Amino acid sequence: MTGEGSRGRRARRLRETAAEVFGWDELRPEQLTAMEWVLEGRDMLVVMPTGSGKSAVYQVPGLLLSGPVVVVSPLLALQRDQIAGLPGGEHEPGAVAVNSDLGAAETDAAWDAVRRGAVRFVYLSPEQLAKDEVVHRLAEAEPGLFVVDEAQCVSSWGHDFRPDYLRLAQAVRRLGRPPVLALTATAAPPVRQDILDRLGMDGARQLVTGFDRPEIRLEAHRHLEDDERRRVVVEQAAAGPKPGIVYAATRKDTEYYAAELAALGFSARAYHAGLRAAERRQVHEDFLAGATDVVVATSAFGMGIDKEDVRYVLHASLPGSLDAYYQEIGRCGRDGRPALAVLHYRSQDTGMQVYFSGRPPGRDTVAAVVEAVHEHGDDPAGLAELRRETGMSRARVTTAVNLLEEAEAVVTDASGAVRPVAGTAPATAVRRAEDSAEAHKRMDRSRVEMARAYAETTGCRRRFLLGYFGEEYPEPCGNCDTCDEREAAEDDGTPAGRRPAHPDAGSYPVGASVRHEQWGRGTVLSEDGDRITALFDDVGYRTLSLDALAARDDLLTVTDEPAEDGG
Repeated sequence: MTGEGSRGRRARRLRETAAEVFGWDELRPEQLTAMEWVLEGRDMLVVMPTGSGKSAVYQVPGLLLSGPVVVVSPLLALQRDQIAGLPGGEHEPGAVAVNSDLGAAETDAAWDAVRRGAVRFVYLSPEQLAKDEVVHRLAEAEPGLFVVDEAQCVSSWGHDFRPDYLRLAQAVRRLGRPPVLALTATAAPPVRQDILDRLGMDGARQLVTGFDRPEIRLEAHRHLEDDERRRVVVEQAAAGPKPGIVYAATRKDTEYYAAELAALGFSARAYHAGLRAAERRQVHEDFLAGATDVVVATSAFGMGIDKEDVRYVLHASLPGSLDAYYQEIGRCGRDGRPALAVLHYRSQDTGMQVYFSGRPPGRDTVAAVVEAVHEHGDDPAGLAELRRETGMSRARVTTAVNLLEEAEAVVTDASGAVRPVAGTAPATAVRRAEDSAEAHKRMDRSRVEMARAYAETTGCRRRFLLGYFGEEYPEPCGNCDTCDEREAAEDDGTPAGRRPAHPDAGSYPVGASVRHEQWGRGTVLSEDGDRITALFDDVGYRTLSLDALAARDDLLTVTDEPAEDGG
């Protein structure tokens, strides 16, 4: 059988499985390609827009593999949605979620089903994989595939970084190193490389489709007074076609907007981390079932929401990053029909987002962890033991160890034990970790600045947003407020047309590795008229004027030297 024949046979089996088990008559070309790669047993990173069917990439071929599929998923609600979306009846593949919601009897039953081979998909949070007994039970089942969903959480450059995601590479090794599939909707080129490195995916294939969602209209409105903003958000949420989602910055704001909309006669619910788990679950289920018109939420709501008919996503404040914003607005218009994404902001929002971002463990926390690691000497301790000895939470210890690993002050061996790097004194380790923490804070602040720049841009809003992810887009898009304003101005004869190309446009092509005199190495993400945006290893996102670069030949140079692969 030739290679082409083998590929054709794999494609046929995948299409048959998709039709018989899931009822899907067609697979998108990019889905089919990724599925074929899964069957070939290769590591791979798949970047597809929200709502494009990423889960199908592992669900269909997962039924054809010899072992179960382990799916790392960050939220319990997301795990429930993914399991609920699997087919039932005679073709039911069988799936369990192992998480903190289960009682002892339910946990035992889930593991018994895994042991007997009665389930094809095992959903876990990264925190579960930090437990030795969980890894041991999974290893006995000999997984055929290890899926990392919402893989941007792996990257310290990603907007919703989760400390336990950094431990996944070790879990994969302890499971016998099954093929790894990383899935995400929001990953600029540097983030993609960071994901590959942190998951140990050497030589992995990458499938990156376009980020554009042309059916979503993009708008942003600046408000001088908070009262005015609140009024406009309520009016727009009330007037818009339902269902819709409103994102607010604080729990108090979610309650305010939900109450205002309820007073107008709409079914509106607040959603935030302060609610009881059962109440959050009910809000989630009611929204999916169409019983709720509007959910007003913090960023805790929506990851993995599979609801096709959301007609608008309104933001009542500046988001913490464009990564988060893109993911959140991607929850509307999944049916391909027109949808609306509007950002309502004030200039004061920036300060609040900077406050919320970048709060790494303090010096005392890092020093205590370093001291505990060094005290063990030749008998190293794992994370669980370090937590007991320091009396700190799992999250604090895990984050401190991750910083120390970034600083090359400690290493974690295959058994999960944390060892000091030979020749690195405790004081040196703490100082290096502080430097890493400061770099993360600079990155977070630069993300906030990019979100504000998007809100304030006078150019094509879609071009700016896609450029942030390293995707070139020729303006005008014809479906954003700024393009409409410029078109109207041109029709009126007002000289407000599109900016002519800068004479140095093209000198710094998208994707180019560059070195800045002060900021060091970076990657060019986009070009917009007379400026470019680059992501630098040490200082984060920066926008540079092409006029300023032309005046100083040595300020920014294109190099063959790749940017760092970590934050």
